[in-house]
Amino acid sequence: MASSAGVDISHLSADQQTALEQYTQVTAQDIKDAVALLERSQWNVQIAIAKFFDGEGPDPVAEAVAAQAQAPQQQSRHENLQESLLASSSPYGRPRPREKPDPAPRIVPQATTTRRTPFLLAIIFAPFNFGYRAVSAFFRTFVYVFAFLPPSLRPRSITTSMTSGFRGNKGRRMLMPPDTAARFRREFEEEYGTDALPFHEGGFAQALDLAKRDLKFLLIVLMSPEHDDTESFTRDTLLAPEVASFINDPANNIVLWGGNVLDSEAYQVAAEYNCTKFPFSCLVCLTPKEGSTRMSIIKRLAGPLSPSTYLAEIQTAINKYAPDLAGVRAERTAQEVVRSLRTEQDDAYERSLARDRERAKQRKEAEAAAAATEKQAQEEAEAAERRERQKQQWRRWRATTIKPEPDASTNAKDVVRLALMMPTVGRIVRRFSAGTTVEELYAFVECYDILTTNPELNGEDEKKEVDDEDDVDLPAEKPEGYVHEYGFRIASPIPRVVYGPKEEATLGDRIGRSGNMIVELGTAESDSESESGES
Repeated sequence: MASSAGVDISHLSADQQTALEQYTQVTAQDIKDAVALLERSQWNVQIAIAKFFDGEGPDPVAEAVAAQAQAPQQQSRHENLQESLLASSSPYGRPRPREKPDPAPRIVPQATTTRRTPFLLAIIFAPFNFGYRAVSAFFRTFVYVFAFLPPSLRPRSITTSMTSGFRGNKGRRMLMPPDTAARFRREFEEEYGTDALPFHEGGFAQALDLAKRDLKFLLIVLMSPEHDDTESFTRDTLLAPEVASFINDPANNIVLWGGNVLDSEAYQVAAEYNCTKFPFSCLVCLTPKEGSTRMSIIKRLAGPLSPSTYLAEIQTAINKYAPDLAGVRAERTAQEVVRSLRTEQDDAYERSLARDRERAKQRKEAEAAAAATEKQAQEEAEAAERRERQKQQWRRWRATTIKPEPDASTNAKDVVRLALMMPTVGRIVRRFSAGTTVEELYAFVECYDILTTNPELNGEDEKKEVDDEDDVDLPAEKPEGYVHEYGFRIASPIPRVVYGPKEEATLGDRIGRSGNMIVELGTAESDSESESGES
């Protein structure tokens, strides 16, 4: 980060840049002024923020150095008679340099703590306390009786004492600043009408912070209910149509705060803002041209004034400082636009980065799925190949266990002559022993090609070479854990009877002396016409 808003901050360290970012996010101040204020605060963010809102006090060392450097030198004064006459004839004398406005302190009322009277003093002053309560009760009764008299016949002191609202109550209870402001506004509306003026509903510190944050003018109105000019000033000047419309106009950027000096907060404001006469009005705003980052008092209006004079004084002060506030407001708007644009760019970058991450995640998932599919297919191919080798090994082993064809000298009653129609070989005729099982007939059909190619496998010699090069390395042993399934079925055509390979009945019992059989492709267990109990 080389620069920001035209100010080079590349020389700042990482901690200083972090402190600058935190400070500008809270105060929205210009980078140039923020860096200067942070340097004066030793780059402490909390101290800088407190100086921004509460005002920066004078630096005694810096003021002493500046005063010593700028000490006026005594020079001889040469003045002729004409200049003296001109100076004496001027009503204002010599022109005075422009004075800086007084700072506007930020006042936060502290909660008052009541001290308990010592026990010994309480005993001593108990008679006086009792007498005071008795007199107060008698006076309240007296006021209650005179309350029924018409206002014209009622004494002014009684009327003032009866008024518990805006016209002053000596026994006002201290409230929190928002509650105090709400009470003042309620009493003002009860006395002078509702929705007369837009008084701020918060405490004085909140109103001052609001005016500083939004770059508005804070109009402070302090009233003393016991003052004779309070009612006339309020009705004739403050509530005049032109004054009220000017204050209510949003284009004038006025925050109105009012207070009753009988309240603690308003009393502290009157003391800090040098209120010497009531009714009192004060106009406060930010003064950027004065080189200060705090609120300043730009106009004080004390005593009763006519509506035209009151409005003219306020308008003059506002017109004087409104361009400065407009410039600062424009700078803040530009900073907000830049900050918003930067935020939008960061959000767009984050969204793009999220999309890229999602695409990378999907690509990895697709690659993982493809690898898993490929691995599964490879495992299935290896399993199929392994099963095929086990099948071929089983066929070689099973070919060695098939009984040879009975010779011609065997008794005809012990021989079954079968004619088998095979799909690939065609019709073959072979004799089987009558005690041969149906499963062995299936094994004979399954291993027929091996038996015809190597007739020796049907005897005792199992070490002869075979024509099929793929089966040369296969041992003639039963594979471990292998369960063979026949891919065909044997059935008689007329009547159609399917003979399953798992039946233990012999060929002599099932078929008889001879028979014609058809070898059909397909498992024997899936045929719905399989013979279950036929003998």
